[in-house]
Amino acid sequence: MIRFSLLLLCVLVTLGCPKQETYLPPDLVYLYKTYPVGKNPTSIKASDLNGDGFSDLITSNIQDNSLSVLISNGDGSFQDQRTVPACQEPRNLAVVDFNMDQRKDLAVACSGSNQVLIFLGEGNGTFTRGAQYPVHRTPVDLASGDYNEDMLPDLVVALRNDKLQVLLGMGTGKFRFGALYEYGDTPTSVRTADFDGDEHLDLAVSNGGPMSHAVSIWPGNGDGTFESPTDYRTGKRPLGVSFADFNSDRNLDLLVVNGEMNTITVFLGNGDGTFQEGKDSGGDAGPNQGLAYDFDGDKLADVAVVNIQSGSMSLLFGKGDGTFHYPPKHYSTPYGPFALTSLVVATGRNEQPGLAIANNSANSVSIFLHHGLHSRGNLDLSPAS
Repeated sequence: MIRFSLLLLCVLVTLGCPKQETYLPPDLVYLYKTYPVGKNPTSIKASDLNGDGFSDLITSNIQDNSLSVLISNGDGSFQDQRTVPACQEPRNLAVVDFNMDQRKDLAVACSGSNQVLIFLGEGNGTFTRGAQYPVHRTPVDLASGDYNEDMLPDLVVALRNDKLQVLLGMGTGKFRFGALYEYGDTPTSVRTADFDGDEHLDLAVSNGGPMSHAVSIWPGNGDGTFESPTDYRTGKRPLGVSFADFNSDRNLDLLVVNGEMNTITVFLGNGDGTFQEGKDSGGDAGPNQGLAYDFDGDKLADVAVVNIQSGSMSLLFGKGDGTFHYPPKHYSTPYGPFALTSLVVATGRNEQPGLAIANNSANSVSIFLHHGLHSRGNLDLSPAS
């Protein structure tokens, strides 16, 4: 009887049970170099700050009230940091040409002094301190876009006390106060795009407070104001939102990183500003920020995530339906990987994608370079902010 049961089980397994997927994630990047920056960097952005065609880097350093500028040498390496005194507890920043002089400027969310500080770029990687704007209270993130459609860049600032502040650009590097919205529960990040196809910029805001655990979609009216938002439930303590087209249907999807339970959530977009129920995926311990990129060249969006607890960066390779192959590929980083950005490294006539990671506890930036795949275009459609 036992032999018959075992035989029957083998037949059932052979004929009726699909084999479990076996997946070996590719090893596509490597840690190239690490550079010291200011104390406890909390954000990092890549942009050509001196007009030479190479991606430079800038970090906001929350503990020594500074910014660090790393100018690219064009081969994956960078010059020593240039320190820019900033404001009290710079938490995040946006890199945009605010005064329309073809030079990149900066907007800094100063969480300790409750203000947004503007720096005007000189076009050579240096900056002049500009105007500052009081916001109440504790700005944690900001996004830039032309929200009132006057062809001038504006700002939306996410405030820790459940508010969003609109700052309307005047094209001179100065701003005037726009609408102030109170909603949500402890906003942690804000990004902007046209989610519903009406040619007006909308907002996606992650709310990390215990009463929400949601991402809010704010439809834009095109005049600098926004309609009442719709919430989509995420995992616990969402820390950041960005977007890409994960299922290749030409509709923007959402990527949310959840600080608790070690998950990321993908919401597939319907193209009309609404989203399907989220799909969770796992990575490593303590995910803090993520971005989408086609790392393996299959024209499907993958995701890179920095994990502050495990001290790692994880690559999750997309299946093309909003889910990912398992397991991810993990890479060790210096202590406290907190934020990341993609960058294009120019090497002769070839361009290869890379990643730069801000290590909060190690006071450094680590550069990961691709082993050789040519860049096929960054699929992270979120703005430089």
